[in-house]
Amino acid sequence: MSTLLQVDPTVLAEGINLMWVLVVTFLIFFMHAGFAMLEAGQVRSKNVANQLTKNLLTWSVGVVVFFVVGAGVSAAVGSLTGGGGAYGLFDTLSAGSSGWVSWLFGAVFAMTAATIVSGAVAGRAKLRAYVAYTFLLAAVIYPVVTGLTWGGGLLAGVLGVGFKDFAGGVIVHGMGGIAGLTAAYVLGPRIGRYNEDGSANVIPGHSLTFAVLGTLILAFGWYGFNVGTAASVFAVEDGQLVLGAFDYVGRVAMTTTLAMGMGAIGASAAALAKTGKVDTLYTANGLLAGLVGITAIPDTTTWWGALAVGAIAGAQLPVVFEFVEKRLRIDDVCAVFPVHGSAGVLGALAYPFVAVELSVGFGTALAAQVVGVALIAGWTILATVAVFGTLKALGQARVTPGHEREGLDSSEHGVETYPEFEGGEDALGEGTPVRTDGGAVPAPEVSADD
Repeated sequence: MSTLLQVDPTVLAEGINLMWVLVVTFLIFFMHAGFAMLEAGQVRSKNVANQLTKNLLTWSVGVVVFFVVGAGVSAAVGSLTGGGGAYGLFDTLSAGSSGWVSWLFGAVFAMTAATIVSGAVAGRAKLRAYVAYTFLLAAVIYPVVTGLTWGGGLLAGVLGVGFKDFAGGVIVHGMGGIAGLTAAYVLGPRIGRYNEDGSANVIPGHSLTFAVLGTLILAFGWYGFNVGTAASVFAVEDGQLVLGAFDYVGRVAMTTTLAMGMGAIGASAAALAKTGKVDTLYTANGLLAGLVGITAIPDTTTWWGALAVGAIAGAQLPVVFEFVEKRLRIDDVCAVFPVHGSAGVLGALAYPFVAVELSVGFGTALAAQVVGVALIAGWTILATVAVFGTLKALGQARVTPGHEREGLDSSEHGVETYPEFEGGEDALGEGTPVRTDGGAVPAPEVSADD
């Protein structure tokens, strides 16, 4: 007679949940390839290697710092502001395998916030300044935000309801966008970005292809970001397996997808209304803005709410970018504030307007969101001004005008991303310069006397 295989449902649930979290963590890590391509496409060809290097170092430096310092700071802030006792630096990592996986899941979110800043300060920030800021963001600035919110701190119970941010619409993206805008303001614009009368000059990026490729990679990874935050596939109740967060994972996937699509549509429509043309980069960034807008609330939003939030997040992009560019005169190279900052804030504030149901009154829910946004924004601005302001005072924030004109690839790294464009050997002959569109620059005419 056969005996049924006995399986402990607790072990099964833990194993499947850990596997799910690891898979989506790897998916979120792949978003760094998207950020690298998106930012590289939006900078000039002479700064591409610098932007790629910053993306590589964001992960490499940031993840180690978050391990050694940041995770502990987040736990300590959450415990202290939430009424508990202080934590040691590694107390969050003492829970065995699940603790390590939880740390890694938190780390990829932290590094997403960090890498957003690089797009705003592209083309003029010293590498050492950016790395220094990344170090402090991973060690203190971002962990304070997560400690106050996801770590059970002050904002987790604000006004008796708590600040609602499911997957980091403000905690990650809004914070990164606000930090980027602040850093860009402190650094000042790139040479040639503005005329003496204050009018703005367009400095186009070198590759729309890279920018769109990066956009689609980020959109793919966003399913890990949002859907992955529904981190528990199974739970155990009365000795039986039941669905954990996966009982609402379908709503998260649906609202994320709808907002993504409407973000691109909203930005395209706004660009068409403003200029009579559908701008490709606005469309790409609008898609991302739609994703950012829904990230705080995908688990509680109605289907029509997802459409509305995505459309508004996309439509505000050209308007906010123009305001930042022409009124504030801040040189936000990769539009990180309208994509990540204002779109993230908009989505968080939309929560009580589009929620399937509210456990508290509308006014209380909205007030909690306003308080959370204000506190996170205020802390981010103060911390970023302190870091970049200090670096600027020490003369370490920005490259020299000569290096900026030369390009950061050469001055900071000693390389050329496209060396053949500077002249070299090709099928047309030794030393013939090559255009970026693949055509040849005509050689100068040589007379018979020469």
